[in-house]
Amino acid sequence: MKTIGLIGGMSWESSLEYYRIINEGVKKRLGGFHSAECLMYSVDFAAIEVLQHKGDWDKLAWIMSQAAIRLEAGGADFLVLCTNTMHKVAPAIEAAVNIPLLHIADPTAERIKASGFKKVELLGTRFTMEEDFYRGRLEKKHGLEVLVPDEADRALVHHVIYYELCDGRLQEESRKKFAGVIEKLAAAGAQGVILGCTEIGLLVKQKDSVLPLFDTTIMHAEAAVDYALE
Repeated sequence: MKTIGLIGGMSWESSLEYYRIINEGVKKRLGGFHSAECLMYSVDFAAIEVLQHKGDWDKLAWIMSQAAIRLEAGGADFLVLCTNTMHKVAPAIEAAVNIPLLHIADPTAERIKASGFKKVELLGTRFTMEEDFYRGRLEKKHGLEVLVPDEADRALVHHVIYYELCDGRLQEESRKKFAGVIEKLAAAGAQGVILGCTEIGLLVKQKDSVLPLFDTTIMHAEAAVDYALE
């Protein structure tokens, strides 16, 4: 079994899900008392959030790279960055270490294509929905067509992520609003929904959506199990 290096804390609520899913996956595959061999470096999200909204991605890249270096030094065989948004600095992380980074967009895209879908909607932070580092990888590397909500709905989704979900608050009213956002893009031709923030799956479940959901937390964690047990 390979040792998984998890960069977490963004937020810890979703990092907890990674730890659970990975360990349950290893136990299911190997049986008995088996669990994952893993390390986690968990950052202080308060500092991360400030730097994100200030646009200081160079400092963020340094922080993520230092976490990766520490995990490699601790014996990790590969890295899992437990957040969608911070994959904006994935190239800096990859350049800082000699072990591979399992990019969250890749298992997501593979699961979507395996389902026979081509056109999907993407929900996440403004950074994830609006910038090219994530959408571009889905479109250019994997050939998917990616739709995002309109300006008002992007602002809504971003606000709920940072000021409710990352604070551990699950609001029924926000769940209904997310369902409405999904319905709009379903009308625009989307075949499925990428929950492109690792906290969204804590709020939105399949029963809340008119379209199939692709929860990046689940898919990324399951891909880590696959890679660890290859």
